[in-house]
Order: sequence, then structure tokens, then C-alpha cells
Amino acid sequence: MSIVVTGATGHLGRHVVEQLLEKVPADQVTAVVRTPEKAADLAERGVKIAVADYNTPDTFDTLFAAGDKVLLISGSEVGNDRVGQHTVVINAAKAAGVALLAYTSAPGSLTAALADDHRGTEKALLESGLPYVLLRNGWYHENYTENLAPVLQYNAVTHAAGEGRVSSASRADYAAAAVAVLTGEGHENKTYELGGDVAWSFAEYAAELSRQSGKEIANNSVSVEDLVGILTGAGLPEPLPAILAGVDASIEKGELAIGSGDLSRLTGRPTTPIAESIGAALKG
Repeated sequence: MSIVVTGATGHLGRHVVEQLLEKVPADQVTAVVRTPEKAADLAERGVKIAVADYNTPDTFDTLFAAGDKVLLISGSEVGNDRVGQHTVVINAAKAAGVALLAYTSAPGSLTAALADDHRGTEKALLESGLPYVLLRNGWYHENYTENLAPVLQYNAVTHAAGEGRVSSASRADYAAAAVAVLTGEGHENKTYELGGDVAWSFAEYAAELSRQSGKEIANNSVSVEDLVGILTGAGLPEPLPAILAGVDASIEKGELAIGSGDLSRLTGRPTTPIAESIGAALKG
């Protein structure tokens, strides 16, 4: 029996593998990667490396074994056929008879276009008949803290979320929830709505950035249409400007304020405060 993690060298996947290695022997972990060179350090530590690509279905044909627990980390190619990519993994997992397939989805409350691929994948997973876990991950702190350069350059947090609140958490928090499911018992056919313990507004985010950076960072709230124009002008390729602005519209409606408490319950600890991630990014 192996715990198999797809997208294992991505931002979230690395956190998951690192935390798995704290709980289970390395030879029980299989990291699925497209580029084995990126996983060389994991191989040196005894992790099994499997090379496969969501876009090449036959690479998954013999990857899984009966009894495996699989974490399907959603593909990062927004705008491509992500549902088709994910279904490749689901079909291979079903053919092998895996014990569990956990999928990193999006909050059930999210209506933005970004959620469409996740809803489609959830449907395919439920229809497969596999024992499943839906890890409906809320927003990541890093969605904001990894892109501080323009904020600090222009001394403004520009968004179209109004006074909406975001209960984000760190990637490490969401990884810990996945690890709890993969190494624990009794999670079959469960859906977890995951988000940080504390929801924050962009005004509060700008104030915290100001406090920690020593600069006066303005809270620049604009319309969805204006944000699409700003992001397009900044060089973001289609369809990303509309997708990101759509997320802000969802935030304004309260769709990314997740109050379930599932994340801290699964991990057994409070979630990481946004202030902590801001501090780490500024030191970065």
C-alpha cells in the first residue's frame, strides 16, 4: 500500500510530501511528477517517484495499486480541460481498486468561474463509485503574500472585493488537512469545507501590510470591470483577468468566508494567521 500524491513538486504537493514524511516511512510515499529532476531530492530521501502527465492518459495505466490512498491535486492549467485531466486519474484509480481518492477542490459556496472545473471533477469522482474525500480548499494566504512586489511598488492593495471577507489559510495548513485524511481513518465519502479560523477584509489586509512594512499601503477598491482592465494592462494573459476579478466578486458576496472550522479540526491546531504569512513574505 502506498500513499500517492499527484502534482508532488507543485507548491501544495511539496508541503504534503514533506508532512507525510513526518508520519510514514518514505517507501510508503509515491510522488507523481512530470519532471523527475524536480523530485531528485525526494528520491534521495527514499520517496518513490512516478513520472506521469495528466495530458498523457497511458502514463497512469499502471501507476496505482489496489489499496493505495491517492491525493489528486487539481491541475494548475486553468483554461485547459482540467476536468478531462482529472478524470484520467480517477479512471486509472478506479481500474486499480484504490482504497481512497482525495481531491483538492474549491469551496462549495464558490460560484466564480474558477469553481466550474472543480464541480465537474467532483461529479466525475462521485460517479466513479470510488471511496472519496472532497477537500474543498479555501483561498491560500500565498495567493496574496507571494505577489507583494506590485503592492509595495504602488503602495496599494487593488481589488474588486469591496468589504468582503476571506478566511484564507497557508498552504501548509491545507497540506496538513490532506495528510490527516491520507494517514487517518474514517474519512471515506466525506466532504470538508476548509478555510482559516479568521476571515479578513482587504482593508484589514492593507492595514496589516502597512504595519509590517512601515509603508502606507492604501486599500484600493475598484469595480470588477476596472480590475479586469488593470490586470489586462499588467500583461496577464486571457482568460486570467476575468477569472481573478470573478473571484473578487465572489469574495464581496461572502463566498470565500468559510466558517465550518473543518480545517483546524482536521489538523488539530489553529490555522496560520495571515499576519504570520505577511511577515514571512516580507522577510523572504
